[in-house]
Amino acid sequence: MEAKLFVFLLISVMIFSVAQSQLKTGFYSSSCPRAEATVRSTVEAHFNKDPTSAAGLLRVHFHDCFVQGCDGSVLITGSSTERNAPPNLGLRGFEVIDDAKSQLEALCPGVVSCADIVALAARDAVDLSDGPSWSVPTGRRDGRVSLSSQTSDLPSPLDSISVQRQKFSAKGLDDHDLVTLVGAHTIGQTDCLFFRYRLYNFTATGNPDPTINQAFLSQLQALCPKDGDGSKRVALDKDSQTTFDVSFFKNVRDGNGVLESDQRLWGEAATRSIVQNYAGSVRGLLGLRFDVEFPKAMIKMSSIEVKIGTQGEIRKVCSKIN
Repeated sequence: MEAKLFVFLLISVMIFSVAQSQLKTGFYSSSCPRAEATVRSTVEAHFNKDPTSAAGLLRVHFHDCFVQGCDGSVLITGSSTERNAPPNLGLRGFEVIDDAKSQLEALCPGVVSCADIVALAARDAVDLSDGPSWSVPTGRRDGRVSLSSQTSDLPSPLDSISVQRQKFSAKGLDDHDLVTLVGAHTIGQTDCLFFRYRLYNFTATGNPDPTINQAFLSQLQALCPKDGDGSKRVALDKDSQTTFDVSFFKNVRDGNGVLESDQRLWGEAATRSIVQNYAGSVRGLLGLRFDVEFPKAMIKMSSIEVKIGTQGEIRKVCSKIN
C-alpha cells in the first residue's frame, strides 16, 4: 500500500513539473500582445463597480482547477456540467470572463484560452483587492469535458482536516498550500445556509459549535436567525472583507472563523502552526510572508492537470465547446 502511495505521489509530482514547464509567462507576447492588459482592464472595470467581484473570480479559478484541472471546464453551461452542480451554483464572475473573452476574440481571434483568462483574472482580482501580484504562467488550453458528477473533488465547508488534506493532496498540494489557498477567504462571502448549523445545532446537540468565539457567535446569530433566509450572505472575514490581508488568519486563531472547515485549521497542530505563522500580531513581516507565499501556491494550483500543446481547444465562447 505504501509503495503504491509513493508511486502515485511521484507520478503526481512528475505531472505537475511537466505541466509547469510547459506553461510560461508571456505566452501571448507575440500572438496577442494585449492579452493580459485586456483581461486586467476588464477585471478592473467590473471591480470598480462591485469590489466583491474579486472574490468571485478567485473562487471560479479555484473551482475550475479542482475538477478536470485548470481548463475552463467550470465555465461551460448545461444541465449536467460542472457549472450546474450544487457546489458551483453560488459562483460569481462569469460575466467578467465572458466580457474579457469577447474583447480578446475581437483583437486576436482563436488565440487566448478561457482557462488562461480565468487564471489571469484571479491574479488581477487579488491585486486590485490590495493583495500581491505575480507573473501568471500561461499557455493552458480549454477542456472539452465538463461533468457535474465530478465535482465531489471540490472541498466542502463540512470537510474535516483529514478530508481537506486528502482532496488537496490528490491535486499535488500539501498542508502549506492548503492553508495558504484557504487564506483566499480573506475576501468574499458565504450564505447563512452553509454555516447556520454551527450556530444552533452543532453535531445535532441543539447547542452552538463550542469553537466559535462567544461574542462572534452573537454577531452571527443576529445576521443569521435560526429560521431566517438561508441565502443571506455574510463576510468570511469580518474585519476586512474586500481587502486581501492576514485578518482571516487572525480570525481563525481567535475563534472567529465562519465556515467549520476554516475554523478546523486551528484544531490540528500541523495546520495551526501555519495559521499562527500568517496571523502574527500585526501586519508586517509575517503578513508580508503571506503576500509572498500566496502567489507561489496559486502558481502551483494553476498548473494542476493543465491541457497544453494540441490538447483540448481554444473556445470561441467560454460557455460552450466549439
